[in-house]
Amino acid sequence: MPGATIRLYLVFGDPRRLRTAEIGNWSGKAVAAPRSDLDAFLERPELGQSGVYILVGRDPDTDHPVAYIGEAEVLKSRIAHHKSKDYWNSIFVFLSKDENLTKAHVRYLEYRLLQDAQIAGRVKLLNGHGGGGLLPEPDRDDMELFLQKVHQLLPVLGSELLTKVGESSGGASGVQAKLYCSIKGLTAIGARTPEGFIVFKGSQAVGKLRPSAPTRLAQVRDALIADGTLVAEDGFFRFTKDVAFSSPSSAGSIVRGGNTNGLLNWRTAEGKTLGEIEAEEAAS
Repeated sequence: MPGATIRLYLVFGDPRRLRTAEIGNWSGKAVAAPRSDLDAFLERPELGQSGVYILVGRDPDTDHPVAYIGEAEVLKSRIAHHKSKDYWNSIFVFLSKDENLTKAHVRYLEYRLLQDAQIAGRVKLLNGHGGGGLLPEPDRDDMELFLQKVHQLLPVLGSELLTKVGESSGGASGVQAKLYCSIKGLTAIGARTPEGFIVFKGSQAVGKLRPSAPTRLAQVRDALIADGTLVAEDGFFRFTKDVAFSSPSSAGSIVRGGNTNGLLNWRTAEGKTLGEIEAEEAAS
């Protein structure tokens, strides 16, 4: 994907609060806000037109990330109905500056956003499949271009909802060279990414945590087991999909069953540690 110039406007001067985003030579526009700014958000004049919206938050029972993707001919009215739902804490809206998005256009965008969010697999979607507007081929191509801009802007605005694990928002791989973490005959394969660290599908993890393992580590592992990411297999666990972690140490701790220094325990196939690699990079 080619480079892009993004214009951000912080309505209250705070990057965490109400903000708008535009990309050069694109007819679309994004508006984003935390739930605490919802009243100011709904007063925006752009919200009187059609578009797609994304609500993101966490399931109050499981603390698993969740999202709702919708479309509306009048965004302000539809979004106001979500005030009574307490799971969400951030909202993102995408619309056209020239007001040329029709009902069919936004239905198509909703359908495609749901598809892409399901493929990314980062959150539980609270609505299944959109109807998908029937569009002539030229309009469909226009909406696919619109969708590309949504993919570019959403991470900038604070959500990786549509980004596959280990992939940049432009669709290019951000994964670096593979690293290995071994313990008790088990091996996990991972790599650094722009987000932190990824453990690849098929990797192995110990079946039991160490007695010294912190409660938070046990909670993270239990959540991975509960959602099917880790499955038991002959006394150990296997990863059923690629999983992003915030750091090599957090990834290694799940693999090894206790607090781990990821800079020491993730190594290349030749035995060089991640710490040694980073030291060489810093010196070059």
